Amino acid sequence: MTTTTLTATRHLSLLTPSGRLTLGNLLGALRPMAEQQEDAFYGLSDLHAMTTAHDPAALRALSAETATLLLAVGLDRATLFRQSAVPTHTALAYLLECTAHTGELNRMIQFKEKGRGVDGTRVSLYTYPVLMAADILLYRPTSVPVGEDQRQHVELTRDLAIRFNSTYGPVFTVPEVAVPPAGARVMDLAHPTRKMSKSATDAAGVIHLLDPPDVVRRKVARAVTDSETGPDAVRADRAAKPGVTNLLDILAACGGSATGLTTYGALKKAVTDAVVAELEPVQARYAALAADPGHVAAVFAAGAARCREVTAPVLAAAEAAVGLG
Repeated sequence: MTTTTLTATRHLSLLTPSGRLTLGNLLGALRPMAEQQEDAFYGLSDLHAMTTAHDPAALRALSAETATLLLAVGLDRATLFRQSAVPTHTALAYLLECTAHTGELNRMIQFKEKGRGVDGTRVSLYTYPVLMAADILLYRPTSVPVGEDQRQHVELTRDLAIRFNSTYGPVFTVPEVAVPPAGARVMDLAHPTRKMSKSATDAAGVIHLLDPPDVVRRKVARAVTDSETGPDAVRADRAAKPGVTNLLDILAACGGSATGLTTYGALKKAVTDAVVAELEPVQARYAALAADPGHVAAVFAAGAARCREVTAPVLAAAEAAVGLG
């Protein structure tokens, strides 16, 4: 049995279509992804979206919108795919479930916070970290850039890979946990101490990528600031002035400047103009792509075929190792 180890240049990232993509997703994740498209696999983790109660029509619509937006933001050289179109993900997940221990999954933060002791909790929420491990190990990256909220899941991935290799033979590359470069940190406009989230139940402070200019203007106008006045009010201070700091961060990330701004009204106008300008080309490309859904479908079908080709040997090696092949 042989294995191959890929260089750390392979990029892998999956976005769950659990809500409409936001400005935070664009500035913090999609823009860096667009800059790293060589040997890159970027997908929709639509199976992860089923770990909690979901509406099939909404999942279908959100998946289509997200897929189109991935192309609209410039991901035209990476391999794009839907997780559900690559059966190796679920097949390997089961082999890893046979490797994982219940004690490990009991400690997973997502299950502890969302599922433990809750009536109607889906088993998929409990086993979700194992599917995530399969998502990673199938592509044999040597490192996985991960934020603090997902570090525990990548550490489980490492544990499962080490245990599997020790028990059945060397199949998986054990990835290192890497600290990703700091991306733009975009907070909720109405609640500036929490991240802007596509899954937020209250969208008043969330700018979605397809929000028209008048909606962007209204949301920014209502953004939380503070009661300070005077020529020094427009300044960054994340602890004392989280709302103002967030607006300044958004302005800078969208290519604007706060030079000369002394009032919150002027700051909000500058932020609105910068955000509208940032979203305008994305929305124009989205409209063109949405008018040709067959093209989007073809791109993702070709990507899924490429993923099946890349991951099939890994699954075959794992199956052979455990005695199935």
